[in-house]
Amino acid sequence: MAGYYEIRHTIGFEETNLVGNVYYVNYLRWQGRCREMFLREKAPGVLAELQDDLKLFTLKVECEFYAEITAFDELAVRMRLEELTQTQIQFSFDYVHLKEDVEFLVAKGRQRVACMRGPNASTAPSRVPEELVAALTPYAESRDAARASVMTAAGG
Repeated sequence: MAGYYEIRHTIGFEETNLVGNVYYVNYLRWQGRCREMFLREKAPGVLAELQDDLKLFTLKVECEFYAEITAFDELAVRMRLEELTQTQIQFSFDYVHLKEDVEFLVAKGRQRVACMRGPNASTAPSRVPEELVAALTPYAESRDAARASVMTAAGG
């Protein structure tokens, strides 16, 4: 196992600005897409819970840029579990330009999510679903994050 969950993407013209490089907001879109595909592949039961009363509120997103990428560049978005509490998850993202057999880190990002339940007018914090904790554990950046995910799953 690679230690990260990865999606691949080919940059399109619609994702670039007038200068020809990728418009910054797309990096945040790709974080969301990576998270969605992770749920689809690794924790499909959580998707069913999202149809019920589970809500994943994004509390914070950030991205730091190191290099430009342009249309038709190949990109890997790699997600890891950075931190897990009883009700919140923090992901880290590496944006890697894939060119021939070389990888270039072009940006790094983070996203913090809170699990909530209840009707829209009165949502309340909720434990991270056990299926999601189990799915995230192999992608923990550190032993501390992995240990926290096991403790969270155990209710500790």
